[in-house]
Amino acid sequence: MALLLMEPAVFDENLAWFIRAWVMERAKGVDKKKSILVVEDEPGMRNILSDLAEGLGCEVAAVEDGEQAVARSSDKFDVMLLDLSLPKLGGIEVLRHYRVASPDTRVIVLTAYASMQTAVEAMRLGAYDYITKPFDVTRVEETIVGALQGAGLLAENRYLREELKRRYNFENIIGANVEVQKAYLTAARVAKTDASVLILGETGTGKEYLAKTIHYQSPRYEGPFVAVHCGALPETLLESELFGHEKGAFTNAYTRHIGRFERACRGTLFLDEVGDISLSTQVKLLRVLQEREFERLGGTETIRADVRVIAATHQDLRQAIKEGRFREDLFYRLNVVTIWLPPLRERPEDIPLFANHFLQRFSESYGSKVTKISPEAMEILLSHHWPGNLRELQNCIERAVILADGDTITPDLLHLEKAPASASEPARRGLKSLREVEKEHIKFVLEETGFNQSKAARILGIDRKTLRSKIREYGLGPGIAGDEASDSEN
Repeated sequence: MALLLMEPAVFDENLAWFIRAWVMERAKGVDKKKSILVVEDEPGMRNILSDLAEGLGCEVAAVEDGEQAVARSSDKFDVMLLDLSLPKLGGIEVLRHYRVASPDTRVIVLTAYASMQTAVEAMRLGAYDYITKPFDVTRVEETIVGALQGAGLLAENRYLREELKRRYNFENIIGANVEVQKAYLTAARVAKTDASVLILGETGTGKEYLAKTIHYQSPRYEGPFVAVHCGALPETLLESELFGHEKGAFTNAYTRHIGRFERACRGTLFLDEVGDISLSTQVKLLRVLQEREFERLGGTETIRADVRVIAATHQDLRQAIKEGRFREDLFYRLNVVTIWLPPLRERPEDIPLFANHFLQRFSESYGSKVTKISPEAMEILLSHHWPGNLRELQNCIERAVILADGDTITPDLLHLEKAPASASEPARRGLKSLREVEKEHIKFVLEETGFNQSKAARILGIDRKTLRSKIREYGLGPGIAGDEASDSEN
């Protein structure tokens, strides 16, 4: 039988005692650190609601009017039980204040049946739920517990978002390579905007990590980051994943499916390997980027797409356009800002940095005593071609940490063959300082471009004045430094 909380005059001490005992016996599993504010002008009702909340193991504060409730908003209560009929300041005004001053506080409004219109207004303003008088204790308890659990999830989600924001931070970027530094400088600038971004680079160079960093350092970081690996899905399934579908849209479409564009609302959609999308799907994607709206497959409802799009590919999209495999208009929609991540073999100065970073991470993760990489093992890492880029290096170090018996990663743990020294890749011949690597890399680029300083500077990502300064600094020879004829374009 339901137990009702009537108006204050009905209460006596025996009933109050029974309610306290009953609630204490029933309340289970609610975080004792949660806090509740009871806002009720009737003393008897205020005491009963306070006892009910305390019975759930919560810290409880109680006030008797709206002004006192507003004064306590800085305390950031998890839940507030708010009577809508209050002296000095009405419940609706209190609710409006809390929506701004303490938006995470879940508000349960209390109202008489005759004031239902006010309760509807409270719900419109963001109240979690409403309860009408006389109260059903079971209903009150269930509503409070639901609000507390929701508040806990809200706090946990906020904590996780903040942790992700700290993890995916441009200050955490590893890399001394000039091109990588330029890429992340561009990413840091574009993160503040809503512009579409196209990230280019081989598999394993960290394109998705960069996309997540842009998202979590953008104004959209509280929204979802949703990834779609376009190359892994057939055409019909990809369209359903992107735009969703209605029940009966096609064979086996037994229920409505919400697509990634809807799931990414107010956040970021990451389209990995966008070059693999079919031409028919490209047309639909182009419409979303242009019009910011779409329909589910088999549906007629137009849905607004409040989504920032970041795309990535290892393909040469300009060549794909020439071959008729990729739409030029879609390319320019995606290509508002382009960021290129070089492969690991072109950034040898970063290999020791990443190797030691992965070593520390996996040693901590597995509780391993491995703390260093031998010079011989590092030389092998520097000489390897790394077709899998950072992902391959990460797997290599993880495997070595797992298999190591001592505190050092040795060559036999890498399962990599040392490549022979090559005149075309001088930066990989053993351990060198960054200055030595830079000198040899500049010399290599100059030789490969026929000592054409304009081409060499463009490849190196520096201007010609800086290149000439480097040539003089490293003494690369008068035939390189002073030959202006070699500076003409071929």
